Amino acid sequence: APNLKIVGELEGDRFAARIDLDACWERDIRTVDTTNASSYPVAEWALGLILISLRNIGTQFRRMISGEPRDNEMTPYGGVLRGKRVGLIGCGNMGRRLISYLKPFDVEIWVHDPYLSREMADALDFLQTSFENVLTKCDVIVCLAPLTPATRGMIGKKEIDMIPPGTAFVNVSRGAIVDSDALIDRLKKNDITAGLEVWDPEPVPEDSEIRHLSNAFVTPHSSAKRAEGQLNEFFEMMVDEFDRFFHGHETKYDLTPRSQANRTGAEIAG
Repeated sequence: APNLKIVGELEGDRFAARIDLDACWERDIRTVDTTNASSYPVAEWALGLILISLRNIGTQFRRMISGEPRDNEMTPYGGVLRGKRVGLIGCGNMGRRLISYLKPFDVEIWVHDPYLSREMADALDFLQTSFENVLTKCDVIVCLAPLTPATRGMIGKKEIDMIPPGTAFVNVSRGAIVDSDALIDRLKKNDITAGLEVWDPEPVPEDSEIRHLSNAFVTPHSSAKRAEGQLNEFFEMMVDEFDRFFHGHETKYDLTPRSQANRTGAEIAG
């Protein structure tokens, strides 16, 4: 295909291996995808889970439907988001979208992402920091990292035990990044809360203890689905990309060596 100028991937980063990116880059063929289409609803739900977890809504809801009396006693929870320190593990499309949603709450945002450029951190006004700092010094921890060989199991027992009491832990990325048994053990101490859109394994086993822990609010990996029609949005975004490209404008959703390294857990060349 000597005249090929641009390749578009409609289904996002999970399927980008279908494109020989190195061959495209060698021939200066633009490669774009529409990962961003799903980042909007997932980032919205991440914000929802943050609010739910800070107020320990899982426990309150279970008490209400079981007919238990209202608990007026002070608890470690019941916190508001305003003024909190929110730590993000990973800052791809979902992370950047979530940051924009968090801004009105006047929060301090810390990010750990080894693939993030200094320019991006400056542009979005957050603090780049270590994995350990996010785990130990934030009021809210949100896992947004892609599942790669490097991130599988990266939040294990050691890391979960580092989380301070009163912290809200949210995972909207992939369940296998977190040690499920270790998280259950920590939640059983009832000193943290969790908002979990994903789990390992999925679907959540019927006999899993996570189903019965009131300080865990669990949803079935469904935040990217919506009535408006997800596939249409993927397609419309790709049409817009092609329109920009063929009219001589910059494309928005390029697959670059940096973004691909993030998705595969590889080292960044150069």
